[in-house]
Amino acid sequence: MSASEGHEPANRLDDEVTSSVDSRAPVDSTSSDRASYIGDRIVLGIARHWLAFFNIAIFTYLIIPFLAPLLMQVGASGPARLIYTVYSPACHQLPDRSYFLFGEKPVYSLSELEESGVLESSNILLRRKYVGDETLGWKVALCERDLAIYGAVVLAGLLFGLIRDRFRVPKLSFKFFLILLFPIAFDGLSQLFGFRSSNWMLRTITGALFGFATVWLAYPYIDESMAEIRESTEKKLARRAQLLAENE
Repeated sequence: MSASEGHEPANRLDDEVTSSVDSRAPVDSTSSDRASYIGDRIVLGIARHWLAFFNIAIFTYLIIPFLAPLLMQVGASGPARLIYTVYSPACHQLPDRSYFLFGEKPVYSLSELEESGVLESSNILLRRKYVGDETLGWKVALCERDLAIYGAVVLAGLLFGLIRDRFRVPKLSFKFFLILLFPIAFDGLSQLFGFRSSNWMLRTITGALFGFATVWLAYPYIDESMAEIRESTEKKLARRAQLLAENE
């Protein structure tokens, strides 16, 4: 047997392995390029529409607590209590600091609730469990101040979207943000430690002020970062499109 005949099976095996690798390479490369392209398109979509995503998400978070009293009113207590439970880690849900729907009044003071005999105790942990009844109405799953905060964030987000394309929105300095933060801090802490009593109007005003200040502080920076991501991603996609055109 000649040397060439002895190497023939090995050469054939090498050719088959090489052929198999070569046939897979374009498929793997194409799949990788496709996945990269899809990823870049998703990033570009988020960078272009981040404000809309933010506004929709926060509005959804804001509107769901109003479903709790509505569901209680129609007798669907299970889903309603699920909403109260989901939102309870993020809010104290105290009835004397929350809005009520379908009742005699939209707000009740602690003394009014105590006089009506609906509270098990004045203890905060027990007081927050009261969700309402058919007479007084049903509690919204977020307190007055939180509703004002998130409502202001939504409104400020919409306003930011209207004006950012017309002129450059000035960035709020952190020092001025602390000044705008002072009213909600004073109102909340002074009430917490029993130095004074707040009311629904002060909670709403201070909460709304904090919400607007937060948007003014954060959104210009986020928009600036998203613009940079948008620009770099658009360049990357343009280069990929150019390479595909050249290969064709």
